[in-house]
Amino acid sequence: MDYLLQLAADPAAWAALLTLIAMEVVLGIDNLIFISILTNKLPEADRERARRIGIGLALVLRLVLLGMIATIVQLIEPVFTAFGHGFSWRDLILIAGGLFLVWKATKEIHHNVDPDPGPDMFDRRAASIGFSAAIVQILLLDLVFSVDSIVTAVGMTDHIPIMVVAVIVAVVVMLLAATPLANFINANPTIVMLALGFLLMIGTALIADGFGAHVPKGYIYAAMAFSAMVEGLNMLARRRAKKRAELTAAKRSEQQP
Repeated sequence: MDYLLQLAADPAAWAALLTLIAMEVVLGIDNLIFISILTNKLPEADRERARRIGIGLALVLRLVLLGMIATIVQLIEPVFTAFGHGFSWRDLILIAGGLFLVWKATKEIHHNVDPDPGPDMFDRRAASIGFSAAIVQILLLDLVFSVDSIVTAVGMTDHIPIMVVAVIVAVVVMLLAATPLANFINANPTIVMLALGFLLMIGTALIADGFGAHVPKGYIYAAMAFSAMVEGLNMLARRRAKKRAELTAAKRSEQQP
């Protein structure tokens, strides 16, 4: 208790907490985009439940990993060397997760571009998925993003309570944002393609990170923010063009006898 009181009275601890919360929220965006896209393929009645379960699993995984700090530290120790690079368990998890994201995003882009494809490697299963399959896929990616999140937290502070509070706040923000984001993506087909492009970029960055070529997160999120801004302008332009067309059609109908 004394330790917690001392921590609460330390301005540096509060600064670390706010910084870590911001970092965890940003890192949660990747996880949230994947959950939103995947759950939108479920029947409407199951979507919100799947999102809550998926985000709840993300919280559980993060808290479990926080309770295994010694193991997390060992995950960044090299276990073998290849191509002149020492690969750790964290690297292997990131590479596997990145490959899965690239495969999943490519498959979804294929189905969006060609909704009635012929039999090929992407069409061995239906475009829709079952509830259990969605939860399993969310759990796999939750594990990848959780490891990345906790490794980042361990590198920013030594205080476990600060990490726990930051993780809980970030997951609560994900929970609040999940349904609005998923509904927005579902209602705008062009946003779906943009989000899939984000997943491709995130997956590629995870693979590169696993091979030791670290891409600064700031570059990735700046590119995502710029793309989202451009798409927002395109959506605004389309809405205005639609309103102008509707006004023109209304005037023509009034002028006709």
